[in-house]
Amino acid sequence: MDQTATPLPADTAASKQGQKRALWGGRFATETNELVARLSESVSYDHRLYKHDIAQSKAHVRMLAKQGLVTAEDAAQCTSGLDQLCSQIENGTFGAFDIKLEDIHMNIESRLTRLVGEPGSKLHTARSRNDQVATDLRLYLRDEIQLLISLVRSLQRVLVTLAEEYAQVIMPGFTHLQHAQPVVLGHYFLAYCEMFDRDAGRLEDTLNRLDFCPLGSGAIATTTLPIDRFFVAEQLGFRHGPCRNSMDAVSDRDFALELLAAISISMMHLSRMSEDLIFWMSQEAGWIELGDAFCTGSSLMPQKKNPDVCELTRGKTGRVYGNLLALLAMMKGLPLCYNRDMQEDKERIFDSLDTYKALLQIFREMILTLKPNQERMFAAASDPSLMATDLAEWLVRNGVPFREAHHRVGALVGECTRSGRRLNELTLAEMQRVVPEATADCLELFDPLRSVQARNIFGGTAPEQVRSQVAFWKRQPWF
Repeated sequence: MDQTATPLPADTAASKQGQKRALWGGRFATETNELVARLSESVSYDHRLYKHDIAQSKAHVRMLAKQGLVTAEDAAQCTSGLDQLCSQIENGTFGAFDIKLEDIHMNIESRLTRLVGEPGSKLHTARSRNDQVATDLRLYLRDEIQLLISLVRSLQRVLVTLAEEYAQVIMPGFTHLQHAQPVVLGHYFLAYCEMFDRDAGRLEDTLNRLDFCPLGSGAIATTTLPIDRFFVAEQLGFRHGPCRNSMDAVSDRDFALELLAAISISMMHLSRMSEDLIFWMSQEAGWIELGDAFCTGSSLMPQKKNPDVCELTRGKTGRVYGNLLALLAMMKGLPLCYNRDMQEDKERIFDSLDTYKALLQIFREMILTLKPNQERMFAAASDPSLMATDLAEWLVRNGVPFREAHHRVGALVGECTRSGRRLNELTLAEMQRVVPEATADCLELFDPLRSVQARNIFGGTAPEQVRSQVAFWKRQPWF
């Protein structure tokens, strides 16, 4: 189901229906102020947790029946009713959520009680919204992280495919945004494959650390009732069982912070690649073309083709960073245990997830349309000054200390710059005036193809090494 299609609370009659008192309102003499109710509600965004709330409620009520805290008939009615509510939400017949019930959890419990009667009012036995919310969020993020990992792996597969296709396409590599040395385009794509592999690893680490079950922790100190937390954790598929400390369980959002940090780092990688693609597509470089479907035009200038996806990626990276910082700022001063401030976590988490998922999918499709202008790339890499290091290393192989070799070649480049000549335009005699050890072999060093082929070192840019790394990635179980 498209989660965004679920009706949201608004100034409608449906949203004002429901109980005269909140489910926690027994000790209160008056209803919640309307403005406070609107400030307090979270169902407008936490409704996307409905599947996970229903799943944990079904596990919880099965445990209550197992422990003799409710009857088997009560548990069966609750389970059947919860399944009906899930179907109603998914087919759009549930109706509007009631903001006076604040969140998805109380909306479901209230509607269940109306549907099945007294058994529904027993569902919250030995449970607090504190541990309920923490459990729902972990269940939801567990599914989301698995999806994120699959999207990252899909992007990596495209990068590996492009690396294989362009293992011999020569281009300039940059440092300080200045032409540095010739590299092959495939080597560039594999650099990002490495980055996204670390991103997938961070997501897997986060998934491992969040896979504990908070349910049964209650509001702060568990319960006096004889519940079985291990049974619930097993029913819900938590690999590490229940959380070991109830106070930490209900107030921990480290797993959310870790996820947003992992997403932020990966967004940084998408942003860096975007910056490269924007430059490469500029008329000054003219190295690549991106598919029309991933670019936009100008409302004024008919000739424009703008790499908007890349620019939006740069901008949305800052947005995701803001979500991480907002969550860090929210948590930094909170005493144990749960505080209502923590309700602010979900919008930050959901927004980062939605942004990151969308960009991973779009980026994968966009770079499949990338077409390099191989001639322009090769021409830019053919500047002989990019092979100055090759000359210095030739001197090292012939017994000149590296610092001396570096100095001599630097002096040679300086003379060429001042005279307006290129290194490959020098005669051997002219070169020997500055580099006396030079031989005729040195005049052959200013070939970008020879330069990349000579870097046939593990991790290097030689086409042979790029193909070897492509083979490595293709052997990975996720490929």
